[in-house]
Amino acid sequence: MGEVLRITGTGAQLEGVGRLADGRCAFVPFALPGEEVEIAIEKDAGRFVRARLLRVLSPSPQRVVADCPYYGQCGGCQARHMRYAYSLELKRQKVIDALERIGGFAAPKVLPAIGLEDPLRQRNKAEYPIVSGKIGAFQLASRRIVPLQDCLLQHPRSVQALIWLSGQNLKGLSYLVTRVNRAGQLMVILCGALPHSPVSAFPDCDSFYYCRLRPHPAHALDGVCQHIAGEKTLCEHLSGLEFSISPQSFFQVNSLQAERLYAAALDALELTGSETVLDAYCGAGTITLAAARRCKRAVGVEIVRPAVLDAQENARRNGLENSAQFFLGDAATQVPKLVSEGMRFDAALLDPPRKGADERVLRAILRADVPRISYVSCDPATLARDLKFLCANGYRLVWAQPVDMFPFTGHVETVVLLSKGEINSKKVRVEFSLEDMDMSGFQQGAPYE
Repeated sequence: MGEVLRITGTGAQLEGVGRLADGRCAFVPFALPGEEVEIAIEKDAGRFVRARLLRVLSPSPQRVVADCPYYGQCGGCQARHMRYAYSLELKRQKVIDALERIGGFAAPKVLPAIGLEDPLRQRNKAEYPIVSGKIGAFQLASRRIVPLQDCLLQHPRSVQALIWLSGQNLKGLSYLVTRVNRAGQLMVILCGALPHSPVSAFPDCDSFYYCRLRPHPAHALDGVCQHIAGEKTLCEHLSGLEFSISPQSFFQVNSLQAERLYAAALDALELTGSETVLDAYCGAGTITLAAARRCKRAVGVEIVRPAVLDAQENARRNGLENSAQFFLGDAATQVPKLVSEGMRFDAALLDPPRKGADERVLRAILRADVPRISYVSCDPATLARDLKFLCANGYRLVWAQPVDMFPFTGHVETVVLLSKGEINSKKVRVEFSLEDMDMSGFQQGAPYE
């Protein structure tokens, strides 16, 4: 017999949260606010516990039967047991919580999350891990593999590649990565530690690569990619522009939502055609080139060399080579260098990785006195941290717009508009460093006050 718990809220991964009889928080995957559930404690972390859902005693009206046979085993989705519209409400609340608790913003203006009319089969990129001869997805809270024959998040052509490879000898392979463009063309990248691909040909694909991984790779494509067959790149269309995508280029994994995300970010800047716009962390130049169509000059900065090469080719492909300029380098050093050399910006776009923007980038933007910033974030916690830093130095948070780039997961993208404002008619001196802020509790789902 487990302990009975009333679920009163949600955690960072949309798991249910309630309080035990002793007052400690319990995090329960697959439980919903308002439900009474029976749980079994699996991990006691002292101040809080993680529990397994045994039974739902009083179900929420937002609860539905999951549509995926792997749900609950596969760790890829966290929200298939709830109505899709309700998951959007929870993601909006996740952004509000981060801005209030980490950023210190009182009643921030957070707009309703932008969802999808049909959230199935919308991903254009998949990473299928391979362990001990099995391919599929990592098990929930584990590195063990759940073998898959389908994934409702992925394009059917990606699933076809998964099924074919699952019948092959997978020795020496660590990942299958697929990309599928809107035209349905498939790029396959096999990733492993072997000097060469153990598979010489891949059926029914338009582009085939092998990525030899570095020792202890940080991610699925952390290595050197070798072109084996087919096209070297895929052509993708986004916001009326044409992009060339190579295996290691950063490109948003949901093209339809990326268009909505970028439209929100650019509309917020109210560009008139005469501005110079900075795009830090620009990837393959998707949003840089969208900005270049609206301003006089767009400047992109990116650390990944293949992405910069793609960005330059994308500028030529779209006839924007005279209005878009790209710099290869770490944004933390390149942006301050550009500012110190006298470059000034009328607006800035920030789309950093999950860890957020480097403080040196933010300080350079402060020195450049950029009037308006559109900050695109994939992590509400680091977003709130960076906004707190910027708003301590003369910016004000105008609004935040969540966008559901990753349906059925706990992830949410957010566009935030910051405007230069006056605080007591003079600049506020920074009294803290980003490194001084402890956000581990919020990010990892630990209890917070």
